[in-house]
Amino acid sequence: MKEDTIEINGFHAHIYFDTTSRDVAARVREGLSSKFEVKLGRWHDLPIGPHPKAMYQVAFSPNEFGQIVPWLMLNREELDILIHPETGDDVADHMKHCLWLGDKLNLNIEFLRRIRAT
Repeated sequence: MKEDTIEINGFHAHIYFDTTSRDVAARVREGLSSKFEVKLGRWHDLPIGPHPKAMYQVAFSPNEFGQIVPWLMLNREELDILIHPETGDDVADHMKHCLWLGDKLNLNIEFLRRIRAT
């Protein structure tokens, strides 16, 4: 598939936190749910999948990108956030097509590669 023909079906934002910033993450979560059309994922208080820290996922449509990402830029309260498209290629989406707000964390991409291989 040519790179310029990839379709973006949606976006995920992974909001990372730890025990000292969980309340901050809750405020960001509340802001997202009250201002935007998003689907909030469960709280994961331990690393899960490719994610090296506790986090929750926020799913949103491509139409919402232009509102949600600028809001997160200004309201992330120092949390690290991974934003990636959903194209059907989880490895590329998490590594190549992503953007980071805050620090870029080291993801466990081998986890995604193993899933893709099954």
